[in-house]
Amino acid sequence: MSEFDVIRTMLARWGQSAVGIGGDAAELVVPDGQRLLVSTDTSVEGVHFRRDWLSPTEIGYRATAAALSDLAAVAATPLALLLALTMPPSWLSVAGDVAAGVGEAARAARAHIVGGDVVRGDALSLTITVLGVAAHPWSRGAARPGGRVYVTGVLGGPLAALRELSAGRTPDPAARARFAHPEARLLESRWLANHGVIAAIDISDGLVADARHIAAASHVRLTLDLSRLPHVDGIEPLDAAASGEEYELLVVTRPDAELDAPAFTRAFGLPLTEIGTVDADETQGRVDVTLGGTRVDPPGGYDHFSS
Repeated sequence: MSEFDVIRTMLARWGQSAVGIGGDAAELVVPDGQRLLVSTDTSVEGVHFRRDWLSPTEIGYRATAAALSDLAAVAATPLALLLALTMPPSWLSVAGDVAAGVGEAARAARAHIVGGDVVRGDALSLTITVLGVAAHPWSRGAARPGGRVYVTGVLGGPLAALRELSAGRTPDPAARARFAHPEARLLESRWLANHGVIAAIDISDGLVADARHIAAASHVRLTLDLSRLPHVDGIEPLDAAASGEEYELLVVTRPDAELDAPAFTRAFGLPLTEIGTVDADETQGRVDVTLGGTRVDPPGGYDHFSS
């Protein structure tokens, strides 16, 4: 297959999800009063996924959902995405299946695929740029003392799946689904933005590790009670707080706001749990962690250059 054969194969899988592909640049219309939000995320074979653990379709879907999750983290509505694909010859026969996964995630988010690039390389790599719009996007630096910290969903599923896969065992189907088919919390983020949330981050490198980004950007201290953290059976709270690639949302409210968790659950069938508070901090921001009323050492998270 040539480069253009690969492109034609992908376009056939994308159908109406692909718009305007074939020119040198894509043209997008941004609604009046909205800001354009842009993020890029890369998934690399051997770093973010293994071919013996995931199907080609799951690999394409998972990479795209991870990129779209960055839009959820700023309460943006997806507009479009671009795919830069590096593909070894050994993957050419399943290029269409990888594209099918990308298309599945794009359709779920109602985002058009508007362009990208295809090159040959030694390892499969998907670099996905997502574009969205929001009138008032969230910022990691907006947390203020008096705010409350919440988390969506139940953590630890991807970690449970990875433990089983690494040991050569078959994971629990629910845990594997959380690992192989994550969901970007796009609709959920917009609900939260309308109910008092002002700062957020998606959990990709671990709850506590990602919470540090909010604390540092906002110059505040987050205190998290991990005894309140929802976690899957078989995973301890400290481990759930370190589990990466969750793509749930860690959010902070205005000081005067309290979220209606039951209403959120009725709307999305997903737990919303208050797990902490925001306090003033004279340092550059830190995260304190308690468990059963006792302060404990914060768990680590995923580091791309040390893991």
